[in-house]
Amino acid sequence: MAEQVTSLEELGQVAGTEGTAEVVNHEEQMAPREPVRDELGRSYATGKRKDAVARVWIKPGSGKVTVNGKEMDVYFARPVLQMILRQPFSVAGVTDQFDVQATVKGGGLSGQAGAVKHGISKALQLYDPTLRPALKAAGFLTRDARVVERKKYGKRKARRSFQFSKR
Repeated sequence: MAEQVTSLEELGQVAGTEGTAEVVNHEEQMAPREPVRDELGRSYATGKRKDAVARVWIKPGSGKVTVNGKEMDVYFARPVLQMILRQPFSVAGVTDQFDVQATVKGGGLSGQAGAVKHGISKALQLYDPTLRPALKAAGFLTRDARVVERKKYGKRKARRSFQFSKR
């Protein structure tokens, strides 16, 4: 019958090694994250949502958001979409501290707003790595992978069948 080992020292003795077991601290092993900024002091990230792709640059400023050369209020006229763009700043607690310049292609307005939000979140955590835990907890750093399902042959839409007629 085998002995039951209850501690690391006993395990070391059973294995035939010294009783001192090194405990590796993961925080010491991993180097702290460094800010990623270009020569102009900006951080860049790509955000995606549905079919929309957003290229986002952030830099310290007064909170001005420009999307495709237009003000946020003009490009995203619906208040819900403007609220989506402001979420990463409020969660990170840096409202009106960064200027955003974004270019978006593809998809509709809702997907584009989600793509810009994803890009802003990624750029914020690159600019200041201490903001990462708050953004990660809110789920803003994860790409929302939901896309439109493709149409299948023999179907009217992705899943909808043609109308059945008995006669």
